[in-house]
Amino acid sequence: MSSFFFLAGLCFSSWASRIPDIQAKLHLNNAKLGAVLLSLPTGLLVSLPLSGWLVAKLGSKSIAIASALLYSITLPALGFAQTTGQLMLCLFIFGMGGNTMNISINTQAVGTEALYERSIMASYHGLWSLAGFSGAAIGTLLIRLGLLPWQHFLIITALALLIIIIAFRYLLAEDVNKNEHQPIFVKPDRSIINLGLIAFCSMICEGAMFDWSGVYFQKVVQPEKALVTMGFTAFMCTMATGRFVGDWVATRFGKKRTLQLSGILTATGLMIAVIFPFFITAVSGFLLVGAGVSSVIPLIYSSAGKSKLLSPGVAIAAVSTIGYLGFLFGPPFIGFIAQASSLRASLGLVAILGSIIAVIASRSKF
Repeated sequence: MSSFFFLAGLCFSSWASRIPDIQAKLHLNNAKLGAVLLSLPTGLLVSLPLSGWLVAKLGSKSIAIASALLYSITLPALGFAQTTGQLMLCLFIFGMGGNTMNISINTQAVGTEALYERSIMASYHGLWSLAGFSGAAIGTLLIRLGLLPWQHFLIITALALLIIIIAFRYLLAEDVNKNEHQPIFVKPDRSIINLGLIAFCSMICEGAMFDWSGVYFQKVVQPEKALVTMGFTAFMCTMATGRFVGDWVATRFGKKRTLQLSGILTATGLMIAVIFPFFITAVSGFLLVGAGVSSVIPLIYSSAGKSKLLSPGVAIAAVSTIGYLGFLFGPPFIGFIAQASSLRASLGLVAILGSIIAVIASRSKF
């Protein structure tokens, strides 16, 4: 199952590492890019109720395999897109496949936690981030070698298909608390809403890094071309590291304190990068952001998966529905503010959400 988390991170970070190239290819300004990027979270949101129901109905194993195939096969289409409309359609499908895979493999992770009777969710997400770091590094290498995005994406797809062929047999056959009669639409209780609000703020911050870190370095920091991806690479590095130690930190200090610290680090890192837009300070700021957001979503998904009212797949989907509104709202918000004012101003506003994570966590029960 770890391989599926790695595959998901590799596909997404490969796309993110080439956003500046695709923006230049299609001649998109910041506002237009923000609108185009809206297609991916729209696909996520559209698939959320259905994916939770499918996992509850058919089991997470079969859905994980099918969605992993869709996610990896759609990746090259992003590089082949010749018009804005084609790119938006491909991003919509890419978002649907990615979200369905996200719900199914996190349901698998909840089942694994039940088997081991300890927290290991953050470590699984650490593998996702490690794959993201690897994807960013591969992207940097292939940019230096002069490969076009579609060539880059075909290489990643071939690797992803190999992972699926080898690893699918090791997925859990049965989910914990499986409920085949779970309805598609379920009203979340207060605890799920609180978890969703924290996820909402965190996902806007994560989305800012995934979608705009490369653009920020290219247009504001302005290092040499080969170093444009360094901000995203720095973010993914500390995000991966933080997730591998996140289970220990949460066990040692509690989920509430861990989430409070996460919000403070996220806000501080973004403000450093915005106030001091130089290579060293921007990289340092993005390092702090990666550490800050690293444990938020794993802790939220783990808590949701233990809901006593909903099956794990539906509970995770409910939290994701609220959280992914951040992905839906974030890209156009950042793009439109950047076009009206500056990219520094828009990221400065995103920093406020880091502080809100700490506030909501302080008022929540875990």
